[in-house]
Amino acid sequence: MSFRKIVCLLASLLYFALATLPAAGFTIPELPWVQDVGARTQPTSKMVVSANDFGAKGDSVTLNTVAIQSAIDACYARGGGVVTFQPGKYRTGSLFVLSNVTLQVDQGVTLLGSQDLKDYKMIFTRVAGIEMEWPSALINVLSQNNVAITGSGLIDGQGNPFWDKYWTMRRDYESKGLRWIVDYDCTRPRLMLISESTNVTVKGLRLQRPGFWTLHILYSSHVTVDGVVIRNNIGGHGPSTDGIDIDSSSKILVQNSDIDCNDDNFCLKAGRDWDGLRVNRPCEYIVIRDCISRAGGGLFTCGSETSGGIRNVLAYNIKAIGTSVCLRFKSALTRGGTVENIYLRDIEMSNVGTAFEATCNWNPSYSYSVMPQGYTWESMPQHWRVMLTPPEPEEQGIPHFKNIYVQNIQGTARTGISASGVAQTILEHFNFSNVRIQAGRAGSISYASDWNSEGLVFTNASGQVQALSVNPQNTRNMNLK
Repeated sequence: MSFRKIVCLLASLLYFALATLPAAGFTIPELPWVQDVGARTQPTSKMVVSANDFGAKGDSVTLNTVAIQSAIDACYARGGGVVTFQPGKYRTGSLFVLSNVTLQVDQGVTLLGSQDLKDYKMIFTRVAGIEMEWPSALINVLSQNNVAITGSGLIDGQGNPFWDKYWTMRRDYESKGLRWIVDYDCTRPRLMLISESTNVTVKGLRLQRPGFWTLHILYSSHVTVDGVVIRNNIGGHGPSTDGIDIDSSSKILVQNSDIDCNDDNFCLKAGRDWDGLRVNRPCEYIVIRDCISRAGGGLFTCGSETSGGIRNVLAYNIKAIGTSVCLRFKSALTRGGTVENIYLRDIEMSNVGTAFEATCNWNPSYSYSVMPQGYTWESMPQHWRVMLTPPEPEEQGIPHFKNIYVQNIQGTARTGISASGVAQTILEHFNFSNVRIQAGRAGSISYASDWNSEGLVFTNASGQVQALSVNPQNTRNMNLK
């Protein structure tokens, strides 16, 4: 029997065992697939190619795109090696790192993203769950194998002009009833994109101020992100500056990383609506450990792009400090997909907004595409048509959350829990063990079934237990303390 078949068999047995765990006191066991996540190889060649030998100048003014890319191309042509820089600040547009190449950004080296969109090559990619033409990222790994981007230096997207562009467009679009499309019309470069690639390592870097998302792992497998620090609220408050987005990818390891951003910190995604259902690629076999979130939308988030499904995820030894939500599950009634077999343990939170959130009807003004009067199908851009195409049949757009296991959680929050399914899809088999949160209010649960929550306790500042508000008309088999 092959290794893959053995892993699948063990995973099936484990799923059955967890599904029959008693109401309280369960322990998340070892998961057999955890040993197979992360990059399996890294570039081994130590041959050094200096970008400065190709004309790169670290004066923060010269546009170095051609010089740096020439160094990367030469390194690749020689069978691989390490591209280095002398200390300095190097302004550049899109760079494309190739197989067997290490891009080494050492202490004292800063890569500065160009603030001119024409310096970012247009590519076909997925952005916020939809496949479309979009600017390439500052650093790209596209359809490559065995790549490393490492060092203790800084990659700064200098995204402030793109943030300003977004807020200006959003005010205009909202006045026209177009909130749902502005994020897709406002083209902004990501800081780093790993797409259709394998065995990629990103380690030790400081990343900051992207025009859009910071580190996007898309359609890839066996990727390691280790010891990365992300700071996106320097000199402004960048919209949609997610930290790390793992999107329809498999066997990904994220560890020892620290994120301060303006949207979800560590986020799992799998496509949006009709287009995501068409692509139908899951996000699966993910490990996130020994990480911290600070400002941002969610320490750990699944969604809202859930169309291809998110499953078999382990997050542990992680901490939220002042984050809006600690553990977050979100989707919409046009997304579809199933989020399941999510294991969360040994988590601390301090001064978060909501400890645990689950919603199937997230942010309707953004989530649902409605063409206002004055527009025609023939005259609109292709990505508008994609966004306006409904799932068929309609029920395929209904998402599902089930088999969520939460163990050993403590800390403080303003709200303990906000969990709301809808009549079309209820929240199934959420399990809590040794979860104790001091909260301003316990919170509420609706449209849910088969929760094992005897190990879930919310107290006020005086230590008194606070009762959850549970709607008896749309919940059933709720084993609450």
